[in-house]
Amino acid sequence: MSTEVAPQQVVATDGAITVLRNLRATFGPLMLVQSGGCCDGSSPICLRAGELLLGPNDLELGEVDGVPFYCDREQYERWNRPRLVLDVAPGPAEGFSLEGLAGVHFLSSTATACDDSAR
Repeated sequence: MSTEVAPQQVVATDGAITVLRNLRATFGPLMLVQSGGCCDGSSPICLRAGELLLGPNDLELGEVDGVPFYCDREQYERWNRPRLVLDVAPGPAEGFSLEGLAGVHFLSSTATACDDSAR
């Protein structure tokens, strides 16, 4: 199923890009999905491309180093359409996100006007 593509609404830190490149070298093409579930809070999940079926309500917020980043349209609207920053932190990922195998986890935050660490 096709999804709508928003103007580029996600950027990433250098650390997050490095982790994505390492994961892509190991697993091949990837996808990122901003989770909004109750079990894992609201965190980005990194999967092999196509591992999660996308629906008509999924919105592509852009790409991070060639990896598409998706979010549920209603969730994104409730958050007032923020520009998100993908980052990485030490510690295992909750759930089944691929970066957990490397002992790190992705996180997202709202970009600010002076956020120079993301691209």
